[in-house]
Amino acid sequence: MNLNVPVDLHNSFKAATAAQGLNMSDVLTQYIRDYVEKYTVSGKGKGRRQ
Repeated sequence: MNLNVPVDLHNSFKAATAAQGLNMSDVLTQYIRDYVEKYTVSGKGKGRRQ
């Protein structure tokens, strides 16, 4: 996946994640997992109501 973000936002995100001892890829991957879980319609009771 390629993502184009402004340089200043990239630098701020990198600094914020580093300050927490994390790396950008791990934080973004977790965000994507959370987003998919929240917005995926499934029969498992997660996501939007059907």
